[in-house]
Amino acid sequence: KTLVDRKVALTSTLTVFETFTPGRPMPPGVDVLMPSLKDQYVQTYQRTSQNQNSSYAALFPKMMKLEYAFAKAGGLLVAGTDPTGSGGVIPGYSNQRQLELLVEEGFTPLEAISIGTLNGAKYLGRDRQIGSIAAGKQADLVLVTGDPSRLISDVRNVDTVFRQGVGFDPAKLIQSVTGR
Repeated sequence: KTLVDRKVALTSTLTVFETFTPGRPMPPGVDVLMPSLKDQYVQTYQRTSQNQNSSYAALFPKMMKLEYAFAKAGGLLVAGTDPTGSGGVIPGYSNQRQLELLVEEGFTPLEAISIGTLNGAKYLGRDRQIGSIAAGKQADLVLVTGDPSRLISDVRNVDTVFRQGVGFDPAKLIQSVTGR
């Protein structure tokens, strides 16, 4: 309530904390890492999965409840993925995962998409220029097959990535960074 009343924004970094939490799935995108980093992360993931004494097993669901309650109380929740040195938070993939985690905590797919796009622009005071699709706004776009407004996992079905008006093939983009 204090944070909401003082108009403090909260950044959800669930993708980071999920990597510390036993029982969570392997993060997406690990296969694009350099082989040595991939092997190191897989070992870290296996250790984490076996850690029966991890405080994150209790903390992760509490973080989810806190974020949800904060936003539902009128707080501005934004999404961040903070790629970590441990290798489990992969740019691009973690942005997609962040949206899935927001839905897991109780948001609708459309609310999650808004948290991941428009809310950051609102926080920066740039929502008149960026953060949503409208005539006159600047936007880099990701076209997907499916309907992530109903099934959030459809954000993974990337068909084309547009950056500054130029379309890119996502398979070629991934191939260009795999192992690097």
